[in-house]
Amino acid sequence: MPTKRPHISIVTPVYGCARALPELYQRLVKTLTPITENFDIIMVNDQSPDEAWDVILQLSAKDSRVKGINLSRNFGQHRAITAGLDYADGDWVVVMDCDLQDQPEEIVKLYNKAQEGYDVVFGRRATRKDSFFKKFSSKLYHRIFEFVSGMKTDESTANFSIISHNVVKYFRKMREQNRGYAPFIDWLGFKRADIDIEHAPRAYGKSSYSLRKLIALAIDSIVAHSNKPLRLSIEFGFLMTFFSLAYAIWLIIRYFAFGVPVAGWTSVMVSIYLIGGLLFANMGILGLYIGKIFNETKQRPIYVVAETTFEDEKE
Repeated sequence: MPTKRPHISIVTPVYGCARALPELYQRLVKTLTPITENFDIIMVNDQSPDEAWDVILQLSAKDSRVKGINLSRNFGQHRAITAGLDYADGDWVVVMDCDLQDQPEEIVKLYNKAQEGYDVVFGRRATRKDSFFKKFSSKLYHRIFEFVSGMKTDESTANFSIISHNVVKYFRKMREQNRGYAPFIDWLGFKRADIDIEHAPRAYGKSSYSLRKLIALAIDSIVAHSNKPLRLSIEFGFLMTFFSLAYAIWLIIRYFAFGVPVAGWTSVMVSIYLIGGLLFANMGILGLYIGKIFNETKQRPIYVVAETTFEDEKE
């Protein structure tokens, strides 16, 4: 006899916040029970460096509604979210961080808004309780992403959201190696709303997103969602060609009309190094896209599950 589909599934990637998990579980149960007792909590351990998997095992043994997925190694936040969504069968699925900055109590707001006829509802952090560096780096990331990709983003929204089972069904069909939860949801185009939520200070652990990782994420996201860098390099190449031809014509006119000789060694060498640098940069941009194509052709799994706390019917 098939089991009844959960009304709400919670998906949370776990990394570096083992101490937060018991409180997260308690607050989720307290928040979700008035809505429905038919829910499950899917915790995806992205090879957290602490004892997160042991905590998940304890919670699962205490309450079978807690389902643990242990990835074989660290695959990154967005791949861990993908793993959770692949196993989430709820009529509604909430995606949230495990560090309690996404407050479980705010799920009620997301759920109630979804009942007004929306397939996707994102929580908008009206007042972010993050460090100056994190807010600055996040704003910088979004501005660069918007300029290069041509896509509109909002740094006040992250992954905290609720989506319908139908959205999850189509999300599962997107199997690119370059993952991005929010951009993928935007691309699907379902009816969406954004509502203000209360954002909490980080009580456990620290963010794993350094400036270097944010830059790498921005590059991966841009390459995954836009070919605008290639178009910009083409346009810049034509612009350089135009100015070079115009300058050459001006030098010829000066030489024959006014007898002014063409300046020599310094200008030539500067021009050579400038063009050489631009060519290498252009080749690097092209190489990024070719590298991503190469990764896609290998068709490796997006993530690898080492073990679960439940019977894995997908094996």
